Amino acid sequence: MSTANENSAAIIVLPAVGGGRLRDSALQRWLARATLAKNDEPTELLCDVLTSLKLRCPAQGQGALRMWGQTGDRPTVWIAAADPVNLEPRLDRVFLHALGAARASASDLRPLFDHLQSKLEDAAGIGFARIGSCGYLRANEPIATAAEPPYVLNLQVPTEYMPSGDDAASYRNLRSEIEMALHDHEVNRRREEQGELAVNSLWLWGGGYAPEQETVSLPPLFADDPLIKGYWFSKTGVVESWPGTISSCIESSGAGFVAVANEDGNSELLENCLHEARSALRSGRLSHLTLIFRDGIRAEVRRAHALRVWRRSSAVLN
Repeated sequence: MSTANENSAAIIVLPAVGGGRLRDSALQRWLARATLAKNDEPTELLCDVLTSLKLRCPAQGQGALRMWGQTGDRPTVWIAAADPVNLEPRLDRVFLHALGAARASASDLRPLFDHLQSKLEDAAGIGFARIGSCGYLRANEPIATAAEPPYVLNLQVPTEYMPSGDDAASYRNLRSEIEMALHDHEVNRRREEQGELAVNSLWLWGGGYAPEQETVSLPPLFADDPLIKGYWFSKTGVVESWPGTISSCIESSGAGFVAVANEDGNSELLENCLHEARSALRSGRLSHLTLIFRDGIRAEVRRAHALRVWRRSSAVLN
């Protein structure tokens, strides 16, 4: 059996695993022997990956990085992410519903962003753009924005995460104008008639300028996530699309790597990736696994963990 190179560690982002999603009993026992942790507070995916690499998370400019990841070109102006959300009033509080690509199609967003551009582009030198299911705000002067993306705040009270203080006045004013412009738009009327949530606001977050490109030693990245790709581009890292399997990542990388499996509720994808990762660890092709699941569960797995035979289940996975 080959000996694993200590540099051949892999960080792999996978679909959610808890709540009975993992049906394979052998994989359940294998993960139960790992070092498991559960973060009850949702976190931003790029920050999770960078923390695993012992790198600092960007404090701002995530919107520009994401645009860089989508286009391959570094934005040269101030950019914020402007993502579709539904704000639902309930009694004395408002709750946020994140409307990602699965809940707000590009065909719905196109007329909404065109409408915002025609209505608000002259206000304070701002402009709106849409790339796929991602929205963006351009401004001549920086505007205070939220720090977290909407999927982190899904079903939470958003006011706790909005900018505060004097610098937030422009944010509040712009958000009000956006909501007035989106109110009763024909796209939203149709969505509500079809039982879908209206896109009644945009969540403005991660405002800033793209960093100057610099060379930093990073493992190869296999991902389609535009924000993570944009960060790798900013560090002149090697970036390839998610190939669909962990085995393909191993074949393409001589040592360690970072892989981000596409977000998918399909348990088959989850189990196939885990089978491949376990096999690579057992054979010595990988020395160490960091598994980041999208429901906040994290597993650190080493070959020696196979000796923890007394661990057959874990409450973290239930």
